[in-house]
Amino acid sequence: MAEQISFLTVPGRDDVPEGVTRLWDKSQEAFGFVPNVFRAQAVNGDQFLAWWGYFNLLVNKEGYLTNAERELIAVVVSGINRCTYCTVSHGAALREYSGDTVTADLVAVNWRQADLPPRERAIAEYAELLTRAPDEVGPEDLEPLREVGMDDHQIMEVVQVIGMFNMTNRVASAIGMVPNVEYHSHARG
Repeated sequence: MAEQISFLTVPGRDDVPEGVTRLWDKSQEAFGFVPNVFRAQAVNGDQFLAWWGYFNLLVNKEGYLTNAERELIAVVVSGINRCTYCTVSHGAALREYSGDTVTADLVAVNWRQADLPPRERAIAEYAELLTRAPDEVGPEDLEPLREVGMDDHQIMEVVQVIGMFNMTNRVASAIGMVPNVEYHSHARG
């Protein structure tokens, strides 16, 4: 019997658009496994591909933030939202990009206990505020980001990555996505 990775039925290769199977094959080749997020969300293949296009643009392409900063946001937001899939999978990515397993694990549980430099601390504080109290955010809340040298392009990317992970966390939690076992040992030494 196959491992259950979602509350919903996970589609097979014959049930998804060609773009999904190409992504699965590319992932298998690059990582040695297909991330469960790619399998579970593919139940609606075209919607999954649209999500993946925007997610990939924000998180995996060259942007205004470093890979480690984007993954820091992912882990802070996902930890606050208690999204198991994203906290585990992006915790693995944060360990890889930061090279710091201790800080990555602390961020996943309570970022305030991690010894973050001022720029990362400002990003984490803003990620927590926008995640917990979006209705209370005002222009003054951007000042700590500006004080650590961030420009409007970087701030917009911070906001978009926070928004992406809040949405993705809700999808992952709603369908009970289970993280791939490979993430637990990734980049641990």
